Amino acid sequence: MFKPFLFAGALLTLAGSAFAHATLDQKEAAAGSTVKITLRVPHGCNGEATHTVRLTLPDGFYAAKPMPKPGWTLSLDTGNYATPYDNHGTKMTEGLREVTWSGGHLEDDWYDEFSVRGTFGADIAADTVMYFPALQECANGVADWTDTSGAKGVPNPAPKLVIVAGTSGHHGHGGHGGHGGHGANKAAADHAMAAPIKVGDLEISGAFARATLPNAPVGGGFLSVTNTGTTDDRLIGASTAVAGHVEVHEMAMEGDVMKMRQLPDGLAIPAGATVVLKPGGYHLMLMKLKEPLVEGTRIPVTLMFEMAGQVEIPMSIGAPNAKSGAGHTGHDQGGMKHGDMKMGDHGKMKGHGGHGNMGRSD
Repeated sequence: MFKPFLFAGALLTLAGSAFAHATLDQKEAAAGSTVKITLRVPHGCNGEATHTVRLTLPDGFYAAKPMPKPGWTLSLDTGNYATPYDNHGTKMTEGLREVTWSGGHLEDDWYDEFSVRGTFGADIAADTVMYFPALQECANGVADWTDTSGAKGVPNPAPKLVIVAGTSGHHGHGGHGGHGGHGANKAAADHAMAAPIKVGDLEISGAFARATLPNAPVGGGFLSVTNTGTTDDRLIGASTAVAGHVEVHEMAMEGDVMKMRQLPDGLAIPAGATVVLKPGGYHLMLMKLKEPLVEGTRIPVTLMFEMAGQVEIPMSIGAPNAKSGAGHTGHDQGGMKHGDMKMGDHGKMKGHGGHGNMGRSD
């Protein structure tokens, strides 16, 4: 079972460590989001190679799973949560609290990363600092990154990130339970989308959908995803309380016919690239709408990425012919003109009835 860090005796103070602390790759995370936490290890212990890395997970970070590393042995320490969590309808009272990677060999002048994926509690207050104390063990000493005081100038600060507000009061994995009044928190949603929403190495911005007519069965969602990391990722799915299910789709011209198809393997987000989901191109298809998408409101949408995990974003609802979200002036959302789509060739549009505006940019 999990036991808090207890440090008896003197641990090594690293020469020059003020300039090379162990830190997290992530600087912030949204309450209620599922995030990959990556510990960055920049050096060993006073010139010695690191053979063991331990990472303690804070209260408020639950349903965690570690990423194994070739050449290292993974061991897990579980314990009780201070507060139970609802994980996809299952009450969780305990889970992973500490991860140890051992038996490896990381030279003092090498760099490596150690990752854990988990979910932050939806009720964590904005601006809360979450500490992930870490230890590096070497042949004759320990590099200690466990000080959670937040004091400036300490030689061994624990890796940390800051919690930012979640969206629309929804609780990530806890289930939405309907979306009534999704326009009520417009001011909060405006603030949330003022800057890109980050999950792992990804930055999401400009999320919007087009208003739909009453009884319309489907709607389209659009956004931009920038991968700031060095590893490719993939958008593998999405969900929202206002739709029965959401699919990742592509629209493209083949000759003079517009064809639309689902991307069953998701949409690649290459390292260092920005991928734009826009009218006339890649998009999210909101299937079996439970109610119309009303211009001027917002809906919560959860995006699922292969590497970065899940994150909930607010998606603004624009006009039926909107080219971008409110206040978003990013990429040209033009794509196809309405006249380019041969709507008479309905066989090419099977299963997408009632969303002819998906191809419009005018």
